[in-house]
Amino acid sequence: MRELKADIAVIGAGSGGLSVAAGAAQLGLKVVLFEKHEMGGDCLNYGCVPSKALISAGKAAHAARAAAKFGVSVAAPVVDWQAVKAHVRSVIETIAPVDSQERFEGLGCNVIREHARFADRNTIESESVRVKARRIVIATGSRAVIPPVPGLAQAPYLTNETIFSIEALPTHLVILGAGPIGMELGQAFRRLGSMVTIIEPARALARSDEEAAALAVHALRAEGVDIREGWKVSAVNGLAVTLNGPKGETEVLTASHILVAAGRAPVLEGLNLEAAGVAYDAKGVHVKANLRSATNPRVWAVGDATGKALLTHAAGWHASVFVRNALFKARSTFDALPMPAVAYCDPEVAQIGLTEAEAKTKHGDTVRVARWSFEENDRAVAEASTEGFAKIVTDKAGKILGATVAGEGAGDIIQIVGLAMSNGLKIRALTNMIAPYPTRGEIIKRVAGQWYVPLLFSGRTKALVGALQRLP
Repeated sequence: MRELKADIAVIGAGSGGLSVAAGAAQLGLKVVLFEKHEMGGDCLNYGCVPSKALISAGKAAHAARAAAKFGVSVAAPVVDWQAVKAHVRSVIETIAPVDSQERFEGLGCNVIREHARFADRNTIESESVRVKARRIVIATGSRAVIPPVPGLAQAPYLTNETIFSIEALPTHLVILGAGPIGMELGQAFRRLGSMVTIIEPARALARSDEEAAALAVHALRAEGVDIREGWKVSAVNGLAVTLNGPKGETEVLTASHILVAAGRAPVLEGLNLEAAGVAYDAKGVHVKANLRSATNPRVWAVGDATGKALLTHAAGWHASVFVRNALFKARSTFDALPMPAVAYCDPEVAQIGLTEAEAKTKHGDTVRVARWSFEENDRAVAEASTEGFAKIVTDKAGKILGATVAGEGAGDIIQIVGLAMSNGLKIRALTNMIAPYPTRGEIIKRVAGQWYVPLLFSGRTKALVGALQRLP
């Protein structure tokens, strides 16, 4: 077994691990990077990239069906599932070189394609190497949670790791879970021609603003997706799924495919964290606000391994926090900036900071809400895509507490508010810009302007304007 020394050893080559490795290597540090599966991790191979490629294929089919509203007649779309899969693979292959072993070796990293585990508090070992490192970063990501439903473990279920490689397009896809993954893939497969049923024991998109989530549910149902909110799966027998409804109903669905999208959990098994004295539980590694292990100062964790904001861009931010703290001795915390989240169904649902309900629970009557609809956005009208709205939640002084955008392009539009919140700007800053016309992003300036309507057109303001008019 080879003996190596490193400044930093990284376990996991997903978004967080790759960002840590790239940053440290380019700063001249000696980096050893372990990855036993595919470079790029879940996001590139089984998550964000393939799902958005599939969503784009579904969107193309939907656009053909909806073309008549623009006065354009086209034949009904014909979906070639093998060609759709080829599109998904080509997208992954196009992006893969950025995350490849060759690129990171070119940056100076020693890439070990083996399972890594702790030997002691500062040593990592794999099949062929033993690495003593000054700092060790756990970036092992997460995987789909398989709920303890009787018969499910024995059923031929799918997860995000297997859904993109199935041989045939599902005739009836039953999805367990109406979070972002379930809603996104459910709509995509429906648009490609599958019958889709989504089972959710609570409400769909439960972490999103309730009004925005309801808009997405309505849109998917209008396209033919059967969303069962308040229903539970009580048993699975092969591809037969037994449901119990909120009023005591029982129904058995026969699926061609079952997709489990009921949440995610950190991947920590096999790391031998006990040997390193690293505390953890089912939710992730126990870390301080700076992402350093709560029990071993040589160890850090980033991304889904921490159990905090299981999002690709969160992992990238965590890597930045690590570099700032560990390498530049700065003080940065994982919660220093508001974390946006987007469900990429159509309409998209984007959220940053507190939802309206959360803000009112936390701040009571001091909360103010401004809102604007895409029905009053000229670009949305021109594109015949007026579903949705934007709302900004503030305190009475105009400090932005959160924002929701629901509609086409919501994930891009929410970034304007994210910039303001991350830099401590109040809602007034969003009025003090010139938005190009006609754009969907103009809606943020409209919402901010709406916040000032009660003040701008008050009796006191009218009196002031009247008095000013009498001046020469």
